[in-house]
Amino acid sequence: MTIQAGRVLSPDALRALQSRSNPRGWARLGVHGLCLAVAGWWVASASGWMMLPAVFVLGLVQAALFAPAHETMHQTAFASRRANQIVGWLTSAPSLLNAQFYTAFHLAHHRHTQIPGLDPEMLTPPPETPARYASRVLGFPFWRLRLHVVFDCWRGDLSAYPYIAPAAAPAIVRSVRAMSLVMVGGAIGSALLFGWTTPFLFWIGPQLLGQPPLRAYLLAEHTGCTHDGDGLTNTRTTLTNPLVRLLMWNMPFHAEHHLYPSIPFHRLPEAHAAIRGRLGFLQPGYARWNLDFVRTLLRRRSDRPVTL
Repeated sequence: MTIQAGRVLSPDALRALQSRSNPRGWARLGVHGLCLAVAGWWVASASGWMMLPAVFVLGLVQAALFAPAHETMHQTAFASRRANQIVGWLTSAPSLLNAQFYTAFHLAHHRHTQIPGLDPEMLTPPPETPARYASRVLGFPFWRLRLHVVFDCWRGDLSAYPYIAPAAAPAIVRSVRAMSLVMVGGAIGSALLFGWTTPFLFWIGPQLLGQPPLRAYLLAEHTGCTHDGDGLTNTRTTLTNPLVRLLMWNMPFHAEHHLYPSIPFHRLPEAHAAIRGRLGFLQPGYARWNLDFVRTLLRRRSDRPVTL
C-alpha cells in the first residue's frame, strides 16, 4: 500500500470492499474458460485464411490469463488460498510466467512502484523511440526474460534477480522446472497425438500473436506517471469497454488496485467510483493512449537536430 492510500478510503470503507468470494472467482474463471473453449473450437474448425484470425483470438484470450494469474498472486481471486495457488500456477504457465517467480517480482513492484532501481518493472525502461516501442509491444523483452528465467532455474542460479530472497529461490527453481516440463511435455505429447501443427496452432502461435496486445495494455499502466510513492499519481487507471474489463478481471482499474491490492477484482468498480475524483491519471482507452504515446515518440524523433 502506498503512502497516499490511507488518505483516500476510510478504514470502514476499505473493510467493506475487501470481502473475497469463491463463487465470484469461479464464475469469472468459468467465463474465461468458456472463451478459451470457443476460441479453441474456432481454431480447430478453421481453415485457409480464417486460421489466422482464429489463432489471434485464441491468443488474446490466452494472453488475458495474465489477469487471473495476477489476481491469484494477490490471493484475491478466491477466498480459498488453495484455489488461488492452483489456479495461479495453471494460468501463469502458458506464457512461461510461473506463479512463484511472478509473486516475488510483482510484490517488489508493489513495494517500490515507479521507484527507479527498486521497481523490477523499470529494469526494462519505457521505450524512447518508435523502434523500441515496437520491440516492447512485440514482446521481445518479455520473452527474453521468460527464457532467461527458465535457463537460470535449470542451472539453479537466481542471483541475477535481486527481488528473489535466497530462502525463496529453491521453491521457485522447482516450480519453474516443473512448469517448463509440463508445457514442453504437453507440446510434444499433443504433437505426437494430433499432429505436429497442434502445439503451434493452440499454444505457440496464440502466445506469439496474443502477447503484443497485452504488452501494449501493460505499457499504459505506469508509463508517463510520477516516479514516487504517491499511488494517486504513479499509476494510471484506464476507462475501457466491458469486454476488456471482463477478460482482464477489472485490472484496468489499476490505480485503485495499487492503492488497495487487498480489494478483490469484483469490488474494484466500487473502489473506482469512490476515489475517481482523486486519481491523477485517468485515461480514456488503451488504443488512444498507445496512439498518443507513439505520436509523442515520433515528434521527439523529428525534433532531434540533424548531425553531419
